[in-house]
Amino acid sequence: MNLEPLQTALDALSGIIWGPFLLIPLLVGTGLYLTIRLGGLQFLKLGAGLRLGLFQRKDDGAEGDISQFQALTTALAATVGTGNIVGVATAIGIGGPGALFWMWVTGLVGMASKYSEAYLAVRFRTTDDAGEKSGGPQHYLQKGIPGPLGKVLALSFAVFTVVACFGIGNMTQGNSIATNVDSSWGVPTWVTGIILAVLTLVVLVGGIKSIGRVTAGFVPVMIVLYVLGGLYILGTNLGGLPAAISQIFTDAFTGTAAVGGFAGSVLIIAVQYGVARGLFSNESGLGSAAIAAAAARTTHPVRQGLVSMTQTFIDTLIVVSITGLTIVVTGVWDDVDEATGEPISAALMTGEAFSTGLPGEWGHWIVTLGLLMFAYSTILGWSYYGERNVERLLGRRWVMPFRVLFSAVVFIGCTTQLSLVWSFSDVANGLMALPNLIGLLILSGLVARETRHYLRHDPHLRASKEEVEAFMADQPGWDEWKAGDRIGTSRIDLRAAARD
Repeated sequence: MNLEPLQTALDALSGIIWGPFLLIPLLVGTGLYLTIRLGGLQFLKLGAGLRLGLFQRKDDGAEGDISQFQALTTALAATVGTGNIVGVATAIGIGGPGALFWMWVTGLVGMASKYSEAYLAVRFRTTDDAGEKSGGPQHYLQKGIPGPLGKVLALSFAVFTVVACFGIGNMTQGNSIATNVDSSWGVPTWVTGIILAVLTLVVLVGGIKSIGRVTAGFVPVMIVLYVLGGLYILGTNLGGLPAAISQIFTDAFTGTAAVGGFAGSVLIIAVQYGVARGLFSNESGLGSAAIAAAAARTTHPVRQGLVSMTQTFIDTLIVVSITGLTIVVTGVWDDVDEATGEPISAALMTGEAFSTGLPGEWGHWIVTLGLLMFAYSTILGWSYYGERNVERLLGRRWVMPFRVLFSAVVFIGCTTQLSLVWSFSDVANGLMALPNLIGLLILSGLVARETRHYLRHDPHLRASKEEVEAFMADQPGWDEWKAGDRIGTSRIDLRAAARD
């Protein structure tokens, strides 16, 4: 069967969705608009958010399924993936070092988007038939936006998320793991596929509490290992670091292509690839991480919103920065393969930077293990995103069949060539973002108004549950939020939506 026409069509559609005239300006523009409406919240309250998520970790006596820390690590599990290694290299390889600057920009404004969608996810969450919290754009778009528009946006997001989870959150990640294990240790891809599918199912059967426990122990280790390796390289190349940083800032506004990049690359290429890969890495505005935020035990949506926005800071301002700086400071972004005379591919660029900067085989092993851990954690995180939207569309009884199917598809991903799946995933991911971004713009007034009220009474985010109850009493939406934690299916009534 000739799939080339389909591949060409998907690539063309992806180019439109992720191009410079649709999703990129909408994502950045929404983040910038929310930054203004929230008064630069991500800069003023970053420290408090990090304290809540990484050190305090939980709100005593609050409702929810997992701690704030576990919600953060579950979202990090889904976002800190191969994009942080290969995606950064691709952006720099095509757009030059200046692309890293634009990745930083997307991270900074994206924190406002991440805060807003996490806030709304907790604000409009519900409880399903099994007593688990369920929230995200598939809920807040319908509950927060009255009339048929909200229902259409919620339904669209739910459908696109289920489709996307099998691509970018499953098969592509499994394929990355199997390919690397085969290359490094000679393990057949089908063996890796079986092991990975079984391990995935074992974790998923336990639901969000099981995923939260695994990611809480797994994610910090993988990030710390990778970051320490990168910091060692930067430390040993300290003399070249000022020049590398200067080049990043200079090229961000002039444009320079790497070897094999577009000849005569100009500013638009650095901006386009920096923004696209930055957003692909941290997922700010896609609405996906809000689904994990909704499960958190928290006394108020503002608190979990601040914790969730630190995910973008960790992903982009720390992990992406480590990858990008090591590539630039070691000079591999502009190197060629001595054996072939061709430019180093993006897939190998980060590995080459770590191998160059670390002694012995340490660089190779850190990048290889990083890819394996990042990819597997992405599978776990996206499985939860998928099941919450399956529950939203079809009801709770379909969650367990979804978990089994999702685990089985991991095996398919490990043993199949996936160029078509990658293109399909890019399209589905972009289509996920569109209804969510529209919703964020419409609901921005509610987010800003309720955030200001909370922070006037608890500016340092140290209020107890009782104190929060006291100053939130009689506030619009407070009783509604508490009542929204009622037991009952959260399935979208498709027939009612069609009638409307």
